[in-house]
Amino acid sequence: MELNVSTSSQGGHAVVTATGELDLYTAPRLQTALAGLLRDQADRIVVDLSGVEFCDSTGMNVLLAAMKRLKERGGTLELAAPRPAVKRILQVTGLDTVFSVTDAVPALDAG
Repeated sequence: MELNVSTSSQGGHAVVTATGELDLYTAPRLQTALAGLLRDQADRIVVDLSGVEFCDSTGMNVLLAAMKRLKERGGTLELAAPRPAVKRILQVTGLDTVFSVTDAVPALDAG
């Protein structure tokens, strides 16, 4: 299965929309998109996971690394609208307490 990643940004806020499966083979695509936003100095990144059907540890590590880099410079990374399977992975690993997880994707101009 493929992973499609698109980004949109406004000011220092960005939304990354991922659809498909986030695993060892597709995670570099998300990593590239997040790295680009970090280079562009985004201070708030929301990752829309509503279209992600599966996420393994590699995908979680990509998200954790991006969150760490953002936090180091005072920014935030949020996970939005994870499907039940992804939400379950977050809960089982305890990452639901590490990431800010919302049920809906906020508008770019919000917050």
